[in-house]
Amino acid sequence: MKEKGKHDKRHANKIIKFMLYIFIVVFLSGIAYILYYFSLYTNHDKQNENVLNNIEIDNKQITDTKTKRMLQVEELQEENSDIMGWIEIKDTNINYPVIQGADNDFYLTHNYKKEKYINGSLFLDKDFDLINGSSNYLIYGHRNKKGLMFEDLMKYTKQDFYENHKTIQFTTNIEDSTYEILSVFYSRVYYKSEQNVFRYYYFVNAENEQEYNEYVNNCKKASLYETGVNAEYGEQLLTLSTCEYSQTDGRFVVVAKKIQ
Repeated sequence: MKEKGKHDKRHANKIIKFMLYIFIVVFLSGIAYILYYFSLYTNHDKQNENVLNNIEIDNKQITDTKTKRMLQVEELQEENSDIMGWIEIKDTNINYPVIQGADNDFYLTHNYKKEKYINGSLFLDKDFDLINGSSNYLIYGHRNKKGLMFEDLMKYTKQDFYENHKTIQFTTNIEDSTYEILSVFYSRVYYKSEQNVFRYYYFVNAENEQEYNEYVNNCKKASLYETGVNAEYGEQLLTLSTCEYSQTDGRFVVVAKKIQ
């Protein structure tokens, strides 16, 4: 009986050691996985931040109709034809390429190089007509606790910030333009059953003047504060949309019109 007890004890010890070994292997693998992806995403953050700095342009190429930024966008398009522009807001981290995919899902989880990236990209709504143009550049982007992507849009909840940052620079390969902000507001993604609500995310191109004016008027009514800026039918609009967490499926939106 004593021998059997010793055997059982040795067997139990072996099982404990084996389980401990498995635990250590799994734990160390998990740490390695976390460190790998932390390094990967940190590196992607740096890549996104330094994109334009890495594109050198010969000053001889710059003309009255081709700015340095437009030429840099063209260079980026050689790397990824989905890239359609660049957006920048001074005194924020919003300084990124803007991409348009075949759907509104891919660039939620991929960067401008089409690499998996937790912060995704700033991307143009798939329904925008790049060839013929549309009334509204509708651009989506995640928020990030590090202040990346569209996190700094939330600064526009404060009118004081708006007063000193009224414009947005948006550049494509055919124009380098300044947009003046006309409205900032909270919204959300509405259920299909909800009636008489303002679904700003459906507006990409106006079928007529009435549809355009309704969109602008609804933006103005929803605005957190009066900007004194309005838009007339035919003026190009720019709408920036990101998540907002005070309500389910909340959104925060900044709308601007082209002035230059």
